[in-house]
Amino acid sequence: MLDIEAIRRALPHRYPFLLIDRVTEQEDGRVVAVKNVTINEPYFQGHFAEPLEAVMPGVLILEAMAQTAAFLVPPADGEAATREGYLVGIEKARFRRKVVPGDRLVLEAVRTRARRGLLQADVRATVDGEAAASASVSLLMPPAS
Repeated sequence: MLDIEAIRRALPHRYPFLLIDRVTEQEDGRVVAVKNVTINEPYFQGHFAEPLEAVMPGVLILEAMAQTAAFLVPPADGEAATREGYLVGIEKARFRRKVVPGDRLVLEAVRTRARRGLLQADVRATVDGEAAASASVSLLMPPAS
């Protein structure tokens, strides 16, 4: 399990673009992370603001999915190394339900392919066990040093 400080050491993202709060499971080829969605997120000020319901933008759900998949990228120098993976593709993205403040978004990434500097993963996002989004993401991995 990785807390926010371990995630900050592993990913190059920072506020307001670090979109996962905790990694709850990590094994070979699979990782599960959590994003706690709060009304204090900066994007809620302008995305479907009053009088409509605040909704987490789909593009940010996809970014959280890609950040989760980045934990499938092998670190260059041991577990503490930065996980660098550049998002180069998104396929089969589907959104099934709104993600709103108060939701706990659970993100699960499963590696489907990793070779020649490219990692592909199927990622799904759920809220209370209900499908919120899914996609296949591709990350360009840095060359091994």
